[in-house]
Amino acid sequence: MIPVGTIEYHGPHCAFGCDTFIAMGVLERLSQERELIMAPPVWYGPSSYAVAGDEAGTVHVDVDVFEENIYHILRSFLYGGWRNIYVLIHHQYEQENLLPMTLSCMKAAKKLTFKFLEETRGIGWWGQNENRSFYEELDGGDNPWDWITVLPVMSKEVQEKTGYDHAGKWECSILSALYPETVDLSRMVDSDEWFIQDAVDSSQETGEKMIELCVEDLKQKIK
Repeated sequence: MIPVGTIEYHGPHCAFGCDTFIAMGVLERLSQERELIMAPPVWYGPSSYAVAGDEAGTVHVDVDVFEENIYHILRSFLYGGWRNIYVLIHHQYEQENLLPMTLSCMKAAKKLTFKFLEETRGIGWWGQNENRSFYEELDGGDNPWDWITVLPVMSKEVQEKTGYDHAGKWECSILSALYPETVDLSRMVDSDEWFIQDAVDSSQETGEKMIELCVEDLKQKIK
């Protein structure tokens, strides 16, 4: 399991690295119920400047550079023998829209898988007669399209049961439930930004319910 996030401005009241903290924290909770290995997180990603610029502390990594970085991280795992790798993202995944970070991870995973198959099974491997049963065997334990899976921390189904925002009620709730020291609502007086105003309605109790939903959802999707 590889948690992936960004260093992005989340108002004056949330710690930088909010997205990565949430991915890490949910995985830690999942590890209490499911055996897994959590790799070191990827902190820096294509945050974009949609919320704020460099002067606010956002660190934006170009999407092509990010994709190359993810490709090489995944390459080391795949060539090292791992075959059940999950990239867990919490950033710009509203309703599971395929935005830059998600697309970069997905593209890196599929490009790597094809490269690995060509290098290990040879050029034209799929077209060889010995692989005529390829499709029938996809439900088995060695489906190459399942070697690397990209998932959101909060699926569309979970988002519809709770809510999804940026540094507001929902994100502050789940972040404060996972790492209470990373949220300081008293700092909200320093900003009148529209997207943080309902953070005053956040609570650790709400966050715990969100975490429970996330963990149950991931348990169904992670083999």
